[in-house]
Amino acid sequence: MGLEFAESPRSTLGIEWELALVDRQTGDLRSVAERILEATRADHPELTRDQEHPYVKQELLLNTVELVTDICGDVAEGVGQLRETALNVMKHCEPLDVELYCQGSHPFAPPTKQPVTDKERYNELIRRTQWWGRQMVIYGIHVHVGLPSVKYAMPVVNALCNYNAHFQALSASSPYWSGEDTGYASNRALMFQQLPTAGQSYQFDEWAGYEKAVADLEHTGVINDVTEVRWDFRAVPRLGTVEMRICDGVATLDEIGAFTAFTQCLVEDTMRQLDGGGSVTSMPHWYVKENKWRAARYGLDAIIILNERGDEELVTEAMARELERLEPVAQDLGCADELRHLETIMRSGAGYQRQKRVADSHDGDLRQVVLDSAAITRTSING
Repeated sequence: MGLEFAESPRSTLGIEWELALVDRQTGDLRSVAERILEATRADHPELTRDQEHPYVKQELLLNTVELVTDICGDVAEGVGQLRETALNVMKHCEPLDVELYCQGSHPFAPPTKQPVTDKERYNELIRRTQWWGRQMVIYGIHVHVGLPSVKYAMPVVNALCNYNAHFQALSASSPYWSGEDTGYASNRALMFQQLPTAGQSYQFDEWAGYEKAVADLEHTGVINDVTEVRWDFRAVPRLGTVEMRICDGVATLDEIGAFTAFTQCLVEDTMRQLDGGGSVTSMPHWYVKENKWRAARYGLDAIIILNERGDEELVTEAMARELERLEPVAQDLGCADELRHLETIMRSGAGYQRQKRVADSHDGDLRQVVLDSAAITRTSING
């Protein structure tokens, strides 16, 4: 059977923000997500016992909650919804002496000691993936963009693959792992792709190719359904969206707005090209893979591959050109200010660079790295 694609209003948005719960004094992870979820559900007495909070979701680890938005018309609306939800969650964190924290990973917590949420799909993930599955102390942001027709789905995914290094380099925020300096800007990128259906996206010319791939994965027992395909960029048939999943977690709502705007602009720009009779030129799979590795390793200093000819350029120079190219699209979508915040990231540094500076200024004390990031997130949410 094929995958029915639920068409969505064009270029509408949904945003997801994964947040760790950390101790306000020590910066260590606190496995109190169930208490936060219970408290936020109590704010909605209309919910039945079996209903989730509409905007605060359970995650794999008991130290994590995920904040999500409704379908939003523009970036500002989506960021505003996240702020409102985060303020409510922070209210329930206060009595527990807990802060919200979002970077690509926690710099010193031992991954295999983090309790897993007791839910069958999570238990099955750990049973199947074992040691690698128990390493998933990682946090990210996800952005959905609505597509009005399935005809756009595969070209849009293929187009986004050409920009995996841009997203990865600018969001990179996981240089430390289990107390060690990994030498990578984003260790999260390399850890997550160890799961069998995570990491680099596969590219298909037609929707039928994606349908067959999902059917084959189901038939061979790799996945139970299409929701378990967790590629960096993926089509989401039940929502009628394409989803960006490659970014490391980021500390501020301004950063979330910037990556949301970049995603929305690239998707809309690709649809306009297709509407005008154009097509998407995808780089070879091995170039896309190499670009992701370079961005994960070197961050904003990565020299990336630009096209199928193998031309190369510093990622920040390539990004500056893309921002100029996408400016008219951003103006049309009402997200020009949010998109320009990517220039601020390139000037002031990405998350991994800030973490390095904080660690260096505190004699390598990684607790200060967590507390610094949590303070930045608190300030951002409070506006």
